[in-house]
Amino acid sequence: MSGSTDAHVHDLDDLRGRVRAERGGSVDDSIPQLAQADPDLCGLALALADGTVRTSAQADVAVSVQSAVKPFLFALALLDTGGDALDRIGIEPTGEAFDAIKLETGTGRPPNPMVNAGALLTASLVEGDDVEGRTERIVAGLSAFAARDLEVDEDVAHSEHLLGDRNHALAHLMRAEGTMHVGADDAVAVYARACAVLVDARSLAVMGATLACAGRNPVSGEQVVPPRVARDVVSVMATCGVYDGSGRWMRSVGVPAKSSVSGGIVLSAPGVLGAAVISPPLDAQGTSVRGRIACEELSADLGLHVFAAKP
Repeated sequence: MSGSTDAHVHDLDDLRGRVRAERGGSVDDSIPQLAQADPDLCGLALALADGTVRTSAQADVAVSVQSAVKPFLFALALLDTGGDALDRIGIEPTGEAFDAIKLETGTGRPPNPMVNAGALLTASLVEGDDVEGRTERIVAGLSAFAARDLEVDEDVAHSEHLLGDRNHALAHLMRAEGTMHVGADDAVAVYARACAVLVDARSLAVMGATLACAGRNPVSGEQVVPPRVARDVVSVMATCGVYDGSGRWMRSVGVPAKSSVSGGIVLSAPGVLGAAVISPPLDAQGTSVRGRIACEELSADLGLHVFAAKP
């Protein structure tokens, strides 16, 4: 995949100004903290393979990472289990809601790591003896992906844990199927805290770039995960990262991505860059409305579409 060198000079503030005119979508209200999000927030960032990071206004405004954490939980689970996580979880798209109460028929496995069932399981597979130990490992791992220290918003984590009834149901179902080997409440607690880690567009773009650069953080130079882990994660992002809108996303944007209900989208264009948009109003699939528009424009302007023939 080869992107345009125009990424070095791309005017992200100009793009931000254009997409902010879009007024569609609605802010998620599944927990009080998300319902209070500023609908006018819009921050963009690009992190290139050479370590250059470009940002727009509001790229430093932090939100909880929410479902955009899922690729990175999958990466940490693959790393910490020596790849055995691939035997514990499917990798096929579902065509259903991200929190559907459904496991694979016959195996009891989650369908893929980008839906809630899969993320609950991957979070439980990360190294650590208890909730605190696994949380510390996850925060340290996410910080390595971001090349900066990240932290958990404890109020968001509390709400996620308290109000996550479907996550509790999924965890108990996986326990009943013998798929999950930790306590259901512990699994939900770890996942709730992972979703509550605070990121901004800049951090999220660097995280995406680390996956895009075969697991090496282009800012810090650290090899966060092995190249094969990064490859496997980006592959699943391409097919499952935008839930039941993943096919439409790959047709129109053509870059592996993961969406989140806080309005964040993280992209990984292999070998080229990571990118992120944070703008809370969502479409029916739970994807940022402005973020989708911005990603379509970035992909077209920078020649990122993985399936587009290069002249």
